[in-house]
Amino acid sequence: MSTALSEDRLAVLEEKLDRLGDRLGYVTEQLEEIELRRRTWDELRHDMAPIATEIYQLAARELDEVKDFATPEDLLRLAKHLARNLRNLEALLGQLESLSELARDLAPLSNEVMLGVMEGLDRFERRGYIGFARGGLDVLDRVVTSFSEEDIRQLGDNIVLILNTVKEMTQPEVMQLLQRTAHSVRAAEAEEIGLFRFMWRMRDPQVRRGLSKVLVALRSMSGDAPHHEG
Repeated sequence: MSTALSEDRLAVLEEKLDRLGDRLGYVTEQLEEIELRRRTWDELRHDMAPIATEIYQLAARELDEVKDFATPEDLLRLAKHLARNLRNLEALLGQLESLSELARDLAPLSNEVMLGVMEGLDRFERRGYIGFARGGLDVLDRVVTSFSEEDIRQLGDNIVLILNTVKEMTQPEVMQLLQRTAHSVRAAEAEEIGLFRFMWRMRDPQVRRGLSKVLVALRSMSGDAPHHEG
């Protein structure tokens, strides 16, 4: 019986030793992990030391340049203000991200619009609209440089009279008369008419009517009111 009791105690002791071994193994693993982290941190600190030194020197130089405009108290107050408005800054960054996504979504559409605009400009160029616009700007520049402010004021005072005159000049019968006159002048330049031929042509009713219109026009230019002759 004592032998059986000794065996039970031995089994319990072995179980305790196994548990203790497991715990020692766990502790050993934790110590190894802690040592690995320490070595990693030491290596990182060793690698970051030159960078931190350079950042510190750069910050010192930059702060030295603005020391006349900002004090450490100002920077601290700015940091506190930023800390108090972190939520607002986060919301603002969210809006910027949304705008960036919107810009990415609209990029293909904007490219299509730009392509359409370029095609339209090319079509206008081929049809001569752009050249005509450039010529119009040149004419406008000549008008602006050729007339003074007083000339423009007088033009404004007489614009109604000018438009009425242009309206009368563009009547069909007036345009036809001017066209016939231009043809007649060109024909007369190529033909020499003597006195007798001139008197002979005066017998033509159309010539007399034309001469009558010329006399009426001359009378109007002299300031006299035109009247119809029988």
